[in-house]
Amino acid sequence: MVQEFDPFNFTAVQPGTADEFHALTGPYQRQLLVHCYRILGSLDDAEDALQETLLRAWRRLDTLKEPGSLRAWLYKIATNTSLDMLSSRKARGLAPAFYAPADPADALLGPVTEDIWLQPLPDETLVGNQPGPEAQVEAHESISLAFLAALQQLPGKQRASLILRDVLDWNAQETAEMLGLSLAAANSALQRARATLKKNQEAERSAFRQPAHDPQASRLLTRYMQAWQAADAPGLAALLREDAILSMPPLPAWYLGRAAIRAFFEKHLFVEGAAGIFKVLATRANASPALAVYQQAGGAGQPFRPASLQVLNLQGDQIQRVDCFLTSDEKLFTRFGLPVSL
Repeated sequence: MVQEFDPFNFTAVQPGTADEFHALTGPYQRQLLVHCYRILGSLDDAEDALQETLLRAWRRLDTLKEPGSLRAWLYKIATNTSLDMLSSRKARGLAPAFYAPADPADALLGPVTEDIWLQPLPDETLVGNQPGPEAQVEAHESISLAFLAALQQLPGKQRASLILRDVLDWNAQETAEMLGLSLAAANSALQRARATLKKNQEAERSAFRQPAHDPQASRLLTRYMQAWQAADAPGLAALLREDAILSMPPLPAWYLGRAAIRAFFEKHLFVEGAAGIFKVLATRANASPALAVYQQAGGAGQPFRPASLQVLNLQGDQIQRVDCFLTSDEKLFTRFGLPVSL
């Protein structure tokens, strides 16, 4: 279960006004968190940005002249806070943005521990953010890993301009004011961002409108889960597109194509005796079906512990991409409301 984010004890700063401040900002905190996440590509960073946004808002509350402009005022602070953070952070992405595809016959390299990886977002974070079905579809499209990976290739103000205009539907003048740009400069940033995004994202578009409760997707996910629990590399590979991609942040290795992915599983993971050491649970992340994988260590009778959270990109009756976020602790699973052992 996604918890409401409460980043700061405002009572400690100015007793007697905390309830009023929370009443003002509380309805916007979750959508502001998602906004920061779109810009930064990291839920950890987004939580930091939201905390800083609320601190700045608290300190500047006397500058809010029109109560009706509260939402725009908070978004302006959140946008500029996120852009400030971008200036001191490396661009995030997934392995195909940084490395060439690996050979499954090679030994696996160790993890890259720098903060360069996109992080998954629980779908539940979006609940209640958008009022109608069409708005919800658009919101989900704009939270997919494909969209986020493409966004991270844009300079900060282009990124923010595109999100404000094309995702949140602010008008041109509002966007320019939020970014501290002239109207001409804001429009130019938007056009450049759209052109770059279209080029980088075209191949991914067909996956965006995958319904959350599509029967075909449910059957495909069930077969995928069964293959994992059986450690069945051929069965898993049969569900993949010929040009499928497997990435495993924080490992730099990623594999391109059904044959390479099958070879990876056969050599490195689904080895003899692996059947029965995995358990899986279905979940949702970034508007896509996802899978929580638990692994048993220490032999029969031992608990199953978190191993990875996999976000699946489906195209029709096949899997086009699996981004497998490896975890060595319980934090990621806790964030998704998943049990920490089975």
